[in-house]
Amino acid sequence: MHSYNVSDIKPDIFYSADLLIDNTFLLCAPPCRITGPMLSAVKKWGFTQIHSLGKIGLGAAQIRPINEPEFSEATLGSSVSISEENSVAVDASEFDISSDTEELSATEFTSTVNASEESAAIKMLANHAHKLKAEKKLTENSLVDIVQSLYNDFQNYITKVYTRYATHKEINLEEISDTVAYLCDYIQDFRRYVLRITPSLDARNRNFLISHSMRSTVLAITIGQQLHMSREKLVELGVAGILHEIGMIRLPPQTYMNDRPLAPSERSQMNTHPILSYNILKDANFPLGIQLGVLEHHERENGTGYPRHITGDTISLYAKIISVACSFEAITAPRHFKEAKTTYEAMIELLKNENHQYDDTVVKALLYSLSLFPIGAYVYLSNGKIAQVTDVAPDNPKNPIVTIIGETGNDGAPVTAQTDDNQLRIVRVMSKQESEDVLAALEKNAGAEKQDIS
Repeated sequence: MHSYNVSDIKPDIFYSADLLIDNTFLLCAPPCRITGPMLSAVKKWGFTQIHSLGKIGLGAAQIRPINEPEFSEATLGSSVSISEENSVAVDASEFDISSDTEELSATEFTSTVNASEESAAIKMLANHAHKLKAEKKLTENSLVDIVQSLYNDFQNYITKVYTRYATHKEINLEEISDTVAYLCDYIQDFRRYVLRITPSLDARNRNFLISHSMRSTVLAITIGQQLHMSREKLVELGVAGILHEIGMIRLPPQTYMNDRPLAPSERSQMNTHPILSYNILKDANFPLGIQLGVLEHHERENGTGYPRHITGDTISLYAKIISVACSFEAITAPRHFKEAKTTYEAMIELLKNENHQYDDTVVKALLYSLSLFPIGAYVYLSNGKIAQVTDVAPDNPKNPIVTIIGETGNDGAPVTAQTDDNQLRIVRVMSKQESEDVLAALEKNAGAEKQDIS
């Protein structure tokens, strides 16, 4: 096994042997090029070396492994030569990319590989995060940072999938499914951290489609896991979640990127997006289950939805799940023209299920996934303390597990507690403004402590 200094590796180098990080996890398999996002991800995680069974390089410009002595041509002697057959340096022309890029400019070609690059970086970071978690090498704060970083990476991937379709009318089922499989593992392993992540108002309004698709997909997969769906079905559900709004990009941006409620004519236009999304996936030969999940995600159990006004059992399971996930996300999401409700208020609204719009089993699965006081919510406790809901108590969605704000144990870890109906009862959920004030105070205190230490 050869080892290489990350600092010696530049973007756009091709290689012909598996490239590994941490002697364990695969960074990429040949034929492939080392990309900027891959190198950035490696450096972000603090790796200084990568490993390979072969030598890597672009054409004749090979990189010498750090565990191999440097030889000059004179040292090797005339009896030894490095023939083209023995060399593992790979020229870019070997991969015949001309047929795919003949009609594209240099800028356009760069965009063709972005989604796959992001996917490769996600796989590498996710594998490393799972390993560190299994080995219990992460502090609570480090874990939160890692989960947020991976969340951002998944969201960036969705951006590139949408951009790729918008610019080239191309969409890769196999690649998206592969990435969603990692997203399912990420949610399974880090659920109580992932579900705390909520986009800011600015972030949502800057890229509404991507923010909404990411958060809805996370919630949909969480519901699917609660329902014990098979791995294959979870991946299909996740693909449908990511792509359920892709038809929007065929509509004028002002219909979904605005700071006001829609006019009736705009609303009618907006209501065509499930059909547009369905046609995109149908033309790309996506599985029928994914197509129907996308087409029917705005249908309602009582027939008041759109576009076909179907009811009950005629709505696909994927669509029923995405419908609940989308609605919860929309209720709790801030927009310029409406005040976001708390996650508790959103859960109550869905549990009321007025006029039986949603599938009761799916709503119950969301409840048992998030609790009545959903993960991430800040609450007042009966002992006068403030806490954040950080996990669900098995079989008891009314009394979740909370982390006490401002308290740490002897080991420096945050103090957690199981709420109940008596001694440690949740009095009420904090309002949005109260939550923001608490977060601001915590940030201020952390800054003061850091200054004192320095």
